[in-house]
Amino acid sequence: MKNYKTMLRMVLCLAIVAFGVMLAGCSGDKKAAENKPADKKVLRVGMECGYAPFNWTQTTPDNGAVQIKGSQEYALGYDVMIAKKIADSMGYELEIHKIEWDGLAPAINAGKIDAAIAGMSITSKRKETVDFSSVYYNADIVALTKKNTPFADAKNLDSLKGAVATSQLNTVWYDLLKQIPDAKIQPAIDNVPGMIVALTSGKVDVVATDKPTAMAAVYANPGLVMLDFKDGQGFKVEKEEVEMGIAVAKGTSAELLKKINTALSTMTEADRDKMMEEAIKKQPLAK
Repeated sequence: MKNYKTMLRMVLCLAIVAFGVMLAGCSGDKKAAENKPADKKVLRVGMECGYAPFNWTQTTPDNGAVQIKGSQEYALGYDVMIAKKIADSMGYELEIHKIEWDGLAPAINAGKIDAAIAGMSITSKRKETVDFSSVYYNADIVALTKKNTPFADAKNLDSLKGAVATSQLNTVWYDLLKQIPDAKIQPAIDNVPGMIVALTSGKVDVVATDKPTAMAAVYANPGLVMLDFKDGQGFKVEKEEVEMGIAVAKGTSAELLKKINTALSTMTEADRDKMMEEAIKKQPLAK
C-alpha cells in the first residue's frame, strides 16, 4: 500500500508539471502571436520582363532587381523602379509577374494581377478594356536602323521610302509604319528583343519604337542609329499614343488607382528622366 501511495504521488506530480509546461507554452504562443507583425499586403504587377529599358529579365538580384513570381530569375528596369516606389508608398510588398504583352489586359481583368506597368500607351481602344492611372512616362516614337546603310542619314520619313519595316505586335508603333512612303511592312514581332534581332540581322531596314527603347537599343548595339526626326518630319502621333499609364481592372479599381496616382504625384518629370537614364545604363546588354 505504501508503495502504491508513493507511486500515486509521483504520477500526480508529473501531471502537474506537464500541465504547467503546457500552460507556459500556450502563454508563449499567445505572446509570440501578439508580437508577430501582420503580413503585408501584396501588389501584384505584370510586365513582359523583356522590354528594356522599361523592363527586362536578369539572373541575379543585382541593382535592386525583384524576383519574378514562380521563377529563379529577376526583373529590373524603369517599370520595376516605378513599381517599387508605388508599393513602398502603399506599404505593400511588390510581386512581379512575367506575362506576355497580349496577356496583360486579360490577366488584369481576370484578377491574376493588380496592375500592369509595362510601357503601355493610354489609347482610347485600350481604355475600353482597362482603366489607366495618370501618365507615368511620355515617350516620343522614333525609328531605328543600322549604321552604314542608305537609311542611316535619313532626315525625315520621306527619306525612308521603300524601307522594309516592322515593329511589335499590337502596338501603336506598328500602326505608324504605314506613314513611311511605299514601306514594305513585314509581319509584326512578338517582343522588342525579336524586333532588334530582325534589324541587326538584316531582315528589315527599319523598326519603329518609342524613344527610350531606341536609346537602350543603341546603347547596347553600337551598330544601330536612332532616327529622331524633328519639326514635324517624323511620325505623326496623337497625344494618347505617347503618354504611358499604369493599367488596372476596368471599373473596379478606384481605390487602387487613387493610391497609384498619389505615389506618381510625388515624382517630377526630372525624377522620371533620371530613373530612365539609370535603367538604360543598367540594362544587361549595356555591360
